[in-house]
Amino acid sequence: MHIEIDQDVCIGAGQCALTAPNVFTQDDDGFSTLLPGMDDGGGDPLVKEAARACPVHAITIKEPTG
Repeated sequence: MHIEIDQDVCIGAGQCALTAPNVFTQDDDGFSTLLPGMDDGGGDPLVKEAARACPVHAITIKEPTG
């Protein structure tokens, strides 16, 4: 899986960081970002729930094809 956060859409609600704190955090400006090395979610089962929790749908999860 590959996780992307659209920084132009993110409002910094922090729901992703609350739901999956091993994958998401907030930067100095309060916007969501991935922890280092977590662009694939690190196998955390809460990643998809964190994406659903985003009130502005700024998180996209892409599953590998093929």
